[in-house]
Amino acid sequence: MFNKILIANRGEIALRIIRTCREMGIKTVAVYSTADRESLHVRFADEAVCIGPPQSSESYLSIPRIMAAVEITNADAVHPGYGFLAENADFAEVCLEYGIKFIGPTPSQIRKMGDKITAKETMIAAGVPVVPGSGGLLQDVPAGKKQAKEVGYPVILKATAGGGGKGMRIVWKEEDFESAWNTARMEAKASFSNDGIYMEKYVEEPRHIEFQIAGDQYGKVVHLSERDCSIQRRHQKLVEECPSPFMTDELREKMGNAAVKAGEAINYEGVGTIEFLVDKYRNFYFMEMNTRIQVEHPVTEEVIDFDLIKEQIKIAAGEKITGGNRYPQMHAMECRINAEDPNFDFRPSPGKITSFHSSKGHGVRVDTHVYAGYTIPPYYDSMIAKLICRARTREECIRKMERALDEFIIEGPKTTVPFHQKLMKDENFRKGDFNTSFLNDFNFKD
Repeated sequence: MFNKILIANRGEIALRIIRTCREMGIKTVAVYSTADRESLHVRFADEAVCIGPPQSSESYLSIPRIMAAVEITNADAVHPGYGFLAENADFAEVCLEYGIKFIGPTPSQIRKMGDKITAKETMIAAGVPVVPGSGGLLQDVPAGKKQAKEVGYPVILKATAGGGGKGMRIVWKEEDFESAWNTARMEAKASFSNDGIYMEKYVEEPRHIEFQIAGDQYGKVVHLSERDCSIQRRHQKLVEECPSPFMTDELREKMGNAAVKAGEAINYEGVGTIEFLVDKYRNFYFMEMNTRIQVEHPVTEEVIDFDLIKEQIKIAAGEKITGGNRYPQMHAMECRINAEDPNFDFRPSPGKITSFHSSKGHGVRVDTHVYAGYTIPPYYDSMIAKLICRARTREECIRKMERALDEFIIEGPKTTVPFHQKLMKDENFRKGDFNTSFLNDFNFKD
């Protein structure tokens, strides 16, 4: 087992990793930018190293600065969390070259799944269903229009190096193709320094359902059931839950088997997520793989009573996976609490938190790095907390979430708490009648 792990991340996920490491008897190193000096992950780590100014490119995304922190603290492993360098194959490779264990998949596994075209080809070879599409990068507008006609409108253009909804555009008719192509390419270039675009058939009224998997160094891959992530705004997840209200036992078995096949196809090592689109007829299609721990991993932890970070660390240390496939024993739901104003198009709302009271009680969990007096910096993602509720049924879980949201007090910045309160009261949401377009017509304002 490792003696000391450096966490190459910030905020709530860094604190989450620190807590598990402490329970496992492993020392931790926090890295931080000058903007994060007062963050709780800095306070609770055994050691902390400032790695630069607030800009991510000069701190959390700087491989040389992070590796320097590894060297001066004698850490023997690095946990990348999610975001930043978590799916950066070059970073994983540097760790490998210096004899530092990267707690995650191998560089080649990250590369195979990080490029969407290669990932899709790998899944086709493994017998995992994929969405019909271009089968490769589009070279120009005429070629794209020709293939779109063959696939059939609507289609969706996607950045091959993409994620988080960047470089994606839906095209409903041929005359809109060129402008969507230009916009997607520009956004992809700006976000990922790669303007490669591919195309897929746009699945209407889909659910976004992902499967948590884990694979060890000995070839064993298991799934840990699903999470429904269909409540999203502009491809950004806002609420996740398990079990999915759309799921059946038969569908879970089929999707779980496909997720395991996907992991086995690349001899996957670590925890990861296979993301699927599921149409209204319960046909499912591989969308992408996230080769890291997910923001919404607590949902899975709550329904199967399992520490995913601990399992991730044990796998990286060469231990075998604990047990086999796991299935939901409870119902859990996560609301992402962001420092954003729903009344003004979810405009970021950084600033000082003057009062903070997180929800408590049986079956209520809050993962956060903020507190009263903490100043939310304007440089990073606006998520400041995750509110997770667990109960025996979905109906009980929603009622518990309503109570927990009512108790959640954050004064100073605007937050998404009021949005979540409205959502929990929505009749269609309560019935489980929603898809990824659900929020398109939702009234976000008070």
